[in-house]
Amino acid sequence: MSTNQPTNKNEEEVDLGSLFVIIGRGFKNIFNFIGNIFKGIFHAVITVLIFLKKNIIKIGIAAVIGFTTGLFLQITTTDRFESNMLVQPNFKSSRQLYNNVKFYNDLVKQKDTLGLQNTFNINKEEAAALKKFTIEPIANQNDVIDSYNDFIQSVDTTTVKSYTFEDFKNSFTNLDYKIHKINIIAEKNDIFNKLDEVIISSVVKNKYFNRLKTLTNENLNRTDSLLRQNLTQIDTLRRVYMEVMVEEAKKQSSGTSIDLGGEKRTTKELELFETNRKLNADLKTVVEDKSEKYEVINVISNFQPIGSEIKGVTKNKAFQLAIVGALIMIFILLLLKLNIYLNTYKK
Repeated sequence: MSTNQPTNKNEEEVDLGSLFVIIGRGFKNIFNFIGNIFKGIFHAVITVLIFLKKNIIKIGIAAVIGFTTGLFLQITTTDRFESNMLVQPNFKSSRQLYNNVKFYNDLVKQKDTLGLQNTFNINKEEAAALKKFTIEPIANQNDVIDSYNDFIQSVDTTTVKSYTFEDFKNSFTNLDYKIHKINIIAEKNDIFNKLDEVIISSVVKNKYFNRLKTLTNENLNRTDSLLRQNLTQIDTLRRVYMEVMVEEAKKQSSGTSIDLGGEKRTTKELELFETNRKLNADLKTVVEDKSEKYEVINVISNFQPIGSEIKGVTKNKAFQLAIVGALIMIFILLLLKLNIYLNTYKK
């Protein structure tokens, strides 16, 4: 017995010692790995700094050339102005709106002043002043969530299980957002208020969207009327029920009686209350739909009558071309360095 105990203790000490050695090696490997990451980052930063130090003159010359060219273009170019309009298309008319804006921009690219004149009913000088049309969505995550909620309420549970939110989110496009921004750039600052009506009417006058608007509003008005009638009927029922309860209470007060239907009456009261609540919620939704879908396109904000001048360092041609010149020079220097490395690698 006494011989076995020292042996067991020695084995336990050896096992613990081995365990601590393994743990120590593990921590050492982790710290070495973290240290190598920082060394790699430090080495990369130093390499970039050495490259910039060796070629700072060449990069600087390229940036100065770009800056000078941009400054010349900035001075000789006419000032530009921009204005934005926010719209909310209904009945899936956003695709038509995007196509129309693309068409207007194509006319600008092709310098088709006559086409712009005829489209917007403006003179030649104003048509020539138009420089760019763009449209983009106001990205809002709530739009995706609301659309998904509408989707799962309109399909059966089997479809919902096979079509997750991530699948729906991946299929959500720019056209599916609710609000979109139309931006126009021009060389005249007082032309924008002549354009919004044409842009909107190009979609609103579409017979298909007009028919959808009419039918949708008819259905909403019919649903609104029906819900209001139901609410009136529910209120009438509640009043009648309350009168009956008062009469029963009067009868009970005239003598002793045992009420076996109290729980049932309470259940009916709750049912009427819950029905009233649901009808009011449905009516609120219908009213919101009526306000949103009264028009094919809801204009949230029109173009500003006087456009804002395009300014800022990032929009300055001198700054832009200086950055471009420096990047082009860095790219050329890296290509030359790669070529030298490849020639050395062959040898």
